[in-house]
Amino acid sequence: MKYIALIAALALPACSMGGEYRDTDVPMQTVDFVDLDRYSGLWYEIARFPVSFEEGCVGVTAEYALNPDGTVKVVNTCREGSLDAEPRSSTAIATKADETAAKLKVDFVPLIPFTSGDYWVLDLDEGYQTVVVGTPTGFAGWILARQPQISEARINRGIEVLRANGYDTSQLTFTPQPGS
Repeated sequence: MKYIALIAALALPACSMGGEYRDTDVPMQTVDFVDLDRYSGLWYEIARFPVSFEEGCVGVTAEYALNPDGTVKVVNTCREGSLDAEPRSSTAIATKADETAAKLKVDFVPLIPFTSGDYWVLDLDEGYQTVVVGTPTGFAGWILARQPQISEARINRGIEVLRANGYDTSQLTFTPQPGS
């Protein structure tokens, strides 16, 4: 498990080399504010841009928990190749990069400098049921939801938000989840 976290941590800084999926000349717009208490809990990955640290992953989830010091514990879990496979997880700590909490820095190996990656909330519905996340470099982007399946309208909204932020959505892949 620690090996997975190390790989993810080393991959995140590579984000700064990016633009792989996004036209970085397009200004990226985040939401005005994220209530981290409401954001806490389990999210299912609905779609993502391919990244090496998620290669072969299905049934991907991310669980967020607000810590007393204001940081956020992040536990990413995947099942490699099959929804029946044993889950593997990696844990990180996220910190607010600004007062809105719409921009976070996520670090899978806090003891090693320069291993954090950007996590920007681009869209979040009022009920905190669907979120669109991206990286300013364009290395990665995700559509997450509180349920493993969401409506086509909610998927299309996520795709439009990514597109408006300069992403080439033709490269977006959908993540198999239970019930799909």
